[in-house]
Amino acid sequence: MAAILNSVKSFGGNSMSANGGPDFMDAPVTTGTSIMAVEFDGGVVIGADSRTTSGSYIANRVTDKLTPVHDRIFCCRSGSAADTQAIADIVSYHTSFHSIEVGEPPLVRTAANLFKDLCYRHREDLTAGIIVAGWDKRKGGQVYSVPLGGMLVRQAVAIGGSGSTYVYGYVDSHFKEGMTKEECFQFCANTLALAMFRDGSSGGVIRLAAINEDGIERKVITGDDIPKFWEG
Repeated sequence: MAAILNSVKSFGGNSMSANGGPDFMDAPVTTGTSIMAVEFDGGVVIGADSRTTSGSYIANRVTDKLTPVHDRIFCCRSGSAADTQAIADIVSYHTSFHSIEVGEPPLVRTAANLFKDLCYRHREDLTAGIIVAGWDKRKGGQVYSVPLGGMLVRQAVAIGGSGSTYVYGYVDSHFKEGMTKEECFQFCANTLALAMFRDGSSGGVIRLAAINEDGIERKVITGDDIPKFWEG
C-alpha cells in the first residue's frame, strides 16, 4: 500500500509544475492539521479542524477528519489524505467483518491494533498519524495514539497533526482527569482554536464528537462561535 504522492516543491513566485501548471498541482494533498481526543467518565470527545492543503494551496476548507470506523469507534486523521483514507477504509472493513464473526461490536483496542499493524508494516511508505477513540462495553471510553512509524499507546488525552506543536503547553496546563463531557467539549474547542490560529496548515471550522454508550453526539463550531484568544 505504498504512497504514490510526489514530494512537495517550493511554492511562490512563478514556480511551475512539470505539467506546466502552478506547482501546487503536483504537491501531495495532506491533512496538515490539528486533531485531538480526550477521555471522560463514560466516553470520549474527539475534535479536529477542517483544512486540507496541497502545498500552500487550501484544497478543502470543510473536510471532515473525524472518520467513523465502526458504530462507536472513530479515528482522527493527520498526514497524507490518501494514505489515511485508505487505512481507515481497510480498518473499517476488517472491524465490520470481525463484528459479524464474533456477534458483537468490536473493541476499541482491536481497531487501534489494526491501525498500528498497518502503519508499522508500511511505515516506510505511509505518512499517517492516527488517533483512535471510541467506546466499548469492556473498557468504556478509550483513546489510542498511533503516530508516524506505527507505535500504539493509550492516553487520557492525545493531540496530533502540525498544529499540535503549538498547544502542548496549553493541554498540559488545562487537562485534568474526571472532566465532564461538556468540559471536554470546551477543552477541545479551546485547544483546536489556539492551534488553528498559530498553524497555517490548520483552519476552517472545528468539528467535535462525543462517543459513549448512548451513541454519537456531533457538533460543528463555525465563524464567530470559534473561541477567541489574544491575537497580538
